[in-house]
Amino acid sequence: MLPFSFATTAQILCEIGASRRLAELCRERGAQRVLIVTDPGISKLGLLADVLPGFARTELTVEVFDQVVADPPEAILLAAVEQARALKAQLIVGFGGGSSMDVAKLVALLAHPECGQELAQIYGVGNVRGQRLPLILVPTTAGTGSEVTQISIITTGETTKMGVVSPLLLPDLALLDAELTLGLPPAVTAATGIDAMVHAIEAYTSALKKNPLSDLLAREALRLLAANLDEVVHNGGNREARQAMLLGSCLAGQAFANAPVAAVHALAYPLGGHFHIPHGLSNALVLPHVLGFNANAAAPLYAELAPLVLGDQLRAGSVLQQTEQFIGALADFSVRSGLPTRLRDAGVPQDMLPTLARDAMQQQRLLVNNPREMTEAHALAIYQVAY
Repeated sequence: MLPFSFATTAQILCEIGASRRLAELCRERGAQRVLIVTDPGISKLGLLADVLPGFARTELTVEVFDQVVADPPEAILLAAVEQARALKAQLIVGFGGGSSMDVAKLVALLAHPECGQELAQIYGVGNVRGQRLPLILVPTTAGTGSEVTQISIITTGETTKMGVVSPLLLPDLALLDAELTLGLPPAVTAATGIDAMVHAIEAYTSALKKNPLSDLLAREALRLLAANLDEVVHNGGNREARQAMLLGSCLAGQAFANAPVAAVHALAYPLGGHFHIPHGLSNALVLPHVLGFNANAAAPLYAELAPLVLGDQLRAGSVLQQTEQFIGALADFSVRSGLPTRLRDAGVPQDMLPTLARDAMQQQRLLVNNPREMTEAHALAIYQVAY
């Protein structure tokens, strides 16, 4: 067995309805003043309606910063930090999708009274010094796994992003409550669910840091996600299925936080950067084509995962034949969910494909994890097939 290191969130609470007790959970951690970081959609949907009354009952001061947008820019993050400082917040709650949780992680760092670092100083791996405020993360989509990852991604230019990677970004508590996901539209439910499946698959085949714990988590994550994705897309009110998706997303997050993702994500990021295609959909658009490219190197591992996705529908055959079934089944999730399946259907112009391929090559931190080496020519060929 190769040596490995594994880090994850200290506590996970997986319970339908648990978000109503958020104020009590904050008080248990000694906080009197709490900032909730979220996005305008959460406010409009009323997802905080059952959460905020608890703060009044427990006599805690709470403020809401609800200006987070997808692919959050530095200015949004710094505005949230200023509000936290003005409140003298003692605990930060990230409440929403991956963007809200990513911003909340960095607010907890930068708003700490003894923080002596500027945002520019903490970009990269292991550059965070000191402490952070107590942090609770509450996902409202089953996809990103951000509640159990030690990375936060911020948009730094028109199409550029940078990450902060530190164990301090792992929260004190991840709260998984299916009630918060009941109102998600089918397309969002599908795209975020496929995103979580990609996390599990890429963690299981990660070239450098794959390990026994990440493997266990990735397999169980994929089993839960594959078994419940169709149900939550077509019957979104099923609380048990929604809770299974949240847990699957969380387990996949734990897996890829320790055995990082690879070429699917590397080719997905430029689609979001240039065309603001949601991250989950970007992954779904390139997923079968990247797996097909990887098959010669990763087929034995894909074949191990195939029964978790296909179940009794998996036909006997060679490793390559089972891999083909696996890739086909994953592509079918997008078809059944009504998602666009080709880049042209998502508004990507054909003359941009070479630019996308060049940009994908900038994601070397991800590409080094891919089971098969990928060049710019390979990336362009994959985009062309996906077009």
